[in-house]
Amino acid sequence: MDTIAGYVTSYDEDRGVFEMSTRAGDTYTVHITKDCSAELLRNLDEPYVDACSHLPQMLTAGTHLFVYGVFYPEGDGYTFEAKRMVFLGRQPGDYNFEKHGWWINQLDSLAGFYRKAQFGAGPVDYRQYRTNIRLGGERTDSHVQETDTISRMVYGMASAYMLTGRDEYLEIAEKGTQYLRDHMRFVDSDNDIVYWYHGIKVEGDYETKLFTSEFDDDYDAIPMYEQIYALAGPTQTFRITGDRRISSDIDHTMRLFENHFRDVEGGGYFSHIDPVLLSPDHESLKFNRARKNWNSVGDHAPAYLINAYLATGEEKYREMLERTFDTIVKYFPDYENSPFVNERFFTDWSHDLEHTWQGNRAVVGHNLKIAWNLMRMNSVTPKDDYKALAEKIGAIMPPVGSDQQRGGWYDVVERFKQPGQEWHRFAWHDRKAWWQQEQAILAYLILAGTVGGDANLEEARQAAAFYNTFFLDHDEGAVYFNVLASGMPYLLGTERLKGSHSMSMYHSAELCFLATVYTSLLITKQPLDLYFKPRPDASRLLRVAPDMLPPGSFRLEKVEIDGKPYEVFDAQNATVELPASTESLSVKVQLVPVS
Repeated sequence: MDTIAGYVTSYDEDRGVFEMSTRAGDTYTVHITKDCSAELLRNLDEPYVDACSHLPQMLTAGTHLFVYGVFYPEGDGYTFEAKRMVFLGRQPGDYNFEKHGWWINQLDSLAGFYRKAQFGAGPVDYRQYRTNIRLGGERTDSHVQETDTISRMVYGMASAYMLTGRDEYLEIAEKGTQYLRDHMRFVDSDNDIVYWYHGIKVEGDYETKLFTSEFDDDYDAIPMYEQIYALAGPTQTFRITGDRRISSDIDHTMRLFENHFRDVEGGGYFSHIDPVLLSPDHESLKFNRARKNWNSVGDHAPAYLINAYLATGEEKYREMLERTFDTIVKYFPDYENSPFVNERFFTDWSHDLEHTWQGNRAVVGHNLKIAWNLMRMNSVTPKDDYKALAEKIGAIMPPVGSDQQRGGWYDVVERFKQPGQEWHRFAWHDRKAWWQQEQAILAYLILAGTVGGDANLEEARQAAAFYNTFFLDHDEGAVYFNVLASGMPYLLGTERLKGSHSMSMYHSAELCFLATVYTSLLITKQPLDLYFKPRPDASRLLRVAPDMLPPGSFRLEKVEIDGKPYEVFDAQNATVELPASTESLSVKVQLVPVS
């Protein structure tokens, strides 16, 4: 059994047969069996909508759908019989996930799932938090609370508040941020820096701080990416509340980056430092000694740095972003040798092609993540190199990183083909991870919304279609970690979990938040409502731009404070002059696209 993703080209109702064409241009003849089910794409918490009685109206030329069925080898060819069909909309060009509220409702459902999973129906108490969450949302007995997974959930809850205005989600985000500050933060007053513990081991009323990472690749070291993602949730919360304590933590953690991870002479940031001397060049680091990688260089931007800039407009954040993207453009591409960027480097930027699991392999999603974030940065600091590399990645990746028959994007592949090979080989499997689908959706949405092109919009729709068809868990809630190539859920080992070292609401929430922004303001041209709740001691200039978008692509249309219209705002720069207050203010803004 297998899946075909494509577009209807013809339909013979009398024979019960239709033809469809895939993204690669291959044509398949599909036989509809009497027991074939057909449904309309549905969101989390939405009911099943049967489409079987409407096939003559829906199987029209241009209709985009997924068909799951059986290939029977017969004669010199095969017969493909459909067992399940999923329509993405009611007519050609109609996509349910482009309807207003789709991604907002999905994020609302995700937030509800993780709220219940971690805290039940009672008060929000982070002492109950568990890193590992089972498929149905049950907390495990695991007693290590990882800093990054809490931060990632905080990010998700803060994003959910920004789109829904539900105070419950902001409460979870603020309490999580405070829990991180109280339990996972180390303030080094002598060096005027902050760094974050890997996590804490909770045993009854006692907790043990875990200074270094316990993850295999990073054991006994302080990895840059853990420090980066410790800021993800608090920074998104800072955008809402303007809490100056969070701003201080961001700046003091960035001082850690500048003083101990940054390679001032050679450029970029080292991936690990040892826990004693805080040095990137110590023998205890073994295979991580004096190394740089995608995570240590590029992950600053989406995890916290862009959001810190959006919240403050401060030049120091923009300058670091520019340095980061200049470094990526200069050192990561390797297109004379491979369609994939290099991801691991020695101090002098020579390629580290033997690093543990990665070797000379490409993480498909990292390539897409570069394109997505280059286009974000290009809206603030336009450079021909940024746009050119983003467009090149967008054009070169589909044939080598995506599944042209079934839809969806692969995980890790070999960067080179061996003689006689037509395809880049999979590192371990052909499964598809939820976070890599996110990178594809956002990369092609922002490319479609900024540089345009039917191909970019089609790729965005293809990726969003696969994700919404196969990753949403309609039985238990939230989204699956991995699916098989066909789209069926893969439910073994840690990939069975809804919470783990690698998964805690961040990517799924980021996708919902930014897909809402890009779709509303750049693609379908619809108003977007956002919610903020600045504290009394927050800056009186509230910046409400939802992301780094092209200048003039949207304006601030309406503002309400505590439910009443408010007129003191700058429509073009998307800022609000807040009144003085002794209480937190509930601010609702409406942004509208500019044609």
